[in-house]
Amino acid sequence: MRMSFAPTLTPIRAQSKMEPSSRLMRTASLVGGLLLGAITALAPSDTRAATMEAVYSITIAGFSVGTADVKSSFDGGAYSIDLQARLTGLAGLLVEGRGAASASGTVSGQRVTPRAFASNTRSSQASRVVRMGLRNGAVAAVEITPPLEEHADAIPVSAAHKQGVVDPISAFLMPARVSGDLMDPRNCERTIPVFDGAARFDIVLSHAGQRDVSKPGYSGPVLVCTARFKAVSGHRPGREAVRFMEENRDMAVWLAPFPANASLVPMRIEVRTQIGMSIIEAARISLSPDPRQAAAR
Repeated sequence: MRMSFAPTLTPIRAQSKMEPSSRLMRTASLVGGLLLGAITALAPSDTRAATMEAVYSITIAGFSVGTADVKSSFDGGAYSIDLQARLTGLAGLLVEGRGAASASGTVSGQRVTPRAFASNTRSSQASRVVRMGLRNGAVAAVEITPPLEEHADAIPVSAAHKQGVVDPISAFLMPARVSGDLMDPRNCERTIPVFDGAARFDIVLSHAGQRDVSKPGYSGPVLVCTARFKAVSGHRPGREAVRFMEENRDMAVWLAPFPANASLVPMRIEVRTQIGMSIIEAARISLSPDPRQAAAR
């Protein structure tokens, strides 16, 4: 399902104090840049058209809880991403849950410039829709339905905090910093400034090594990047979930190189949550043009 972005959004205020009203929404905000954004293809650094489709399994504390389907397309410098996630198994029986998100924008060199972001999460207990428009790397408008509860102890989101940011889906559109060698450790090293419509935070990636994986669609080495979460604004400093994520040392993403398109694709994301380790891992993945065929030409 493609989520459309309506042009009739209300311009955001410089001192927005929007805050999620439940632990579910706050957790989604805190790890959105890693759990949601990371399960998308990373942008090709050249101008050829390409598509990526993948199915990811989601486990928490060793139990299967859901799946996510991702479809990404790149045409010249433009990108478009659609994600569908749903709870399955026992989790799906206990709490009916689904989510969808989309993002679009452009990539030029190492710069990712989002244009629109939308997400829709639904469960048997609550639902929320977030739509955001961006212009030249700055947040121009945002709409959250139902509105988030305001809290006096939340760190205000300043106008400066909404400059030079990416949405949670576009957060992992990381053009290779060293295109000549996609396995170069420097392709991990970066800080990603994320704004999810309510909170501003950084995801800091660092190189941790290499591993080998074998999945339908890819078999070979992957870069292992550790991740750290740094809250900037929009959050409540005294909240347990915020402290937990800032102190969290158990977060990582595994990136597979696709030399034919000078791109990187996440194969596995690990995030320790307050109820156990969450792992999102590619069950199968396909990239067009096929990197193995392109490399053989």
